Amino acid sequence: MPNLSIKDVPEAWAETLRQRAASHHRSLQGELMAIIETAVFAPSSADAPDRFAAKSSIVGNGRLGHSVMRQGWKTIEQVADELNAKYPEPVLGQPLGVDIIREDRDAR
Repeated sequence: MPNLSIKDVPEAWAETLRQRAASHHRSLQGELMAIIETAVFAPSSADAPDRFAAKSSIVGNGRLGHSVMRQGWKTIEQVADELNAKYPEPVLGQPLGVDIIREDRDAR
């Protein structure tokens, strides 16, 4: 595989990249590869007729070394708000998730 080298990177940029790598639980090399992979494979706005296609990002590597992509455009808070608006009251007469898990655990 070819090697790439970037010279004269400002220290502030390097530190920001190190922090970004740490927040993604990757090495600096892994973070740089993820950034480059996103740049190489992300469709440009002219190539992406779907307005959500460019919203995916690489968030890590899977068990076999393949990239794990995060796709979508909603935050966890947005999803939770939508579900709370759609289902404001709990469903009655159904077991709670904690009870299902406890029953399964105790059956072992």
